[in-house]
Amino acid sequence: MNQYPTLFLSLKDVDGTTFENAFNMLKFVISSLCSQNSYLETGENIRENEKDIFSRLRSQTASITDIKGSIVTIMNMMQSYYEKPVILLIDEYDVPIAKASNNGYYKEMLEVIKGMLSTALKDNSSLKFAVITGCLKIAKESIFTGTNNFVSDTISSTRYNEYYGFTQQDVDKLLADAEIEEKADLIKEWYDGYNFGEFEVYCPWDVMNYLRDLQNDLNARPVSYWKNTSDNAIIRSFIDYTGAAIRKKLEVLIAGGNICQKIEEDRTYDYLHSSEDNLWSILYLTGYLTKVGERDKDGQIELRIPNKEVKEIFELTVRKWFEDSARVTNRKDLFDAVWNKDADKATKEISTLLRMTISYYDYRENFYHAFLAGIFAGVGYSVELNREHGEG
Repeated sequence: MNQYPTLFLSLKDVDGTTFENAFNMLKFVISSLCSQNSYLETGENIRENEKDIFSRLRSQTASITDIKGSIVTIMNMMQSYYEKPVILLIDEYDVPIAKASNNGYYKEMLEVIKGMLSTALKDNSSLKFAVITGCLKIAKESIFTGTNNFVSDTISSTRYNEYYGFTQQDVDKLLADAEIEEKADLIKEWYDGYNFGEFEVYCPWDVMNYLRDLQNDLNARPVSYWKNTSDNAIIRSFIDYTGAAIRKKLEVLIAGGNICQKIEEDRTYDYLHSSEDNLWSILYLTGYLTKVGERDKDGQIELRIPNKEVKEIFELTVRKWFEDSARVTNRKDLFDAVWNKDADKATKEISTLLRMTISYYDYRENFYHAFLAGIFAGVGYSVELNREHGEG
């Protein structure tokens, strides 16, 4: 501690619906970093051209080229100022790439982030060492092409497994100190269940937030604190993309069951939706699913939803998807065809709805009867079905 200059950068806020918006946000983040280290502009040993670039970065007038070399420029200035190499800490390295993948400017953002990180990490004489965190394993990510001297610790690694969250011993101590041991089972049900290496851990963010609420109100119910720190777009994007097979597995998970899937940790965002395996790998790597046992001989892992909090996130996301899908489905043409006695048009509209909703195994007349009755009753029509006469 205090032996080397340290540069900390978080990319969590680099987001935008367009590349221009996201790039402007990136310029703001770099500008804030320069403001925190404004003393560098007064350094006697720092070259004038570096001070000029630093000034543009700080005033948010930097070019794309300036931004690509921003981290290595600041590090070079720090080394000149302190006459020691720099420790680099980068958090949420893949957020800009994930947001770019969701919004259609992946290649543009990849070029910028790749330039920033590659120049900072590869052949940089100002670098003592770097620590980088993010959702996806970085070794094979195209951001780091040419940068191959990484040691990766993922959720299946065992080196730091108990440090990713609170262990049972940690939580027991917290509850004892707060004198609320009676809440132990409730906290375990809602916030435990994450497997890292050989340890099962609690989500520390949730535990600390719930303990805070309990200190104000001993009857406070657990809530989904994690939900408010993430937009959960990853689940929604796959539900939009996938077919009935994956939705069936989601039903099994939400019902409390387990599924067996092959997990690949070397994922990149540009191929995120290229296969079903990617869905389960991403949900596993981002904490929405956790493993039940070890990999079998085929490389598959049994997966489950870790706790009640994540189950609630799944349920809300799936429910929202169904509501949006129902809202998008326009049935006005069907109703117009019925009122106008246009049998051909009605046939076409009903066939479209059937293809979207049911299997060809559902072929009995009474099924179609109930199907149409539900469609018309669901939008407010008064539907009169076949009425019984007596009990015959």
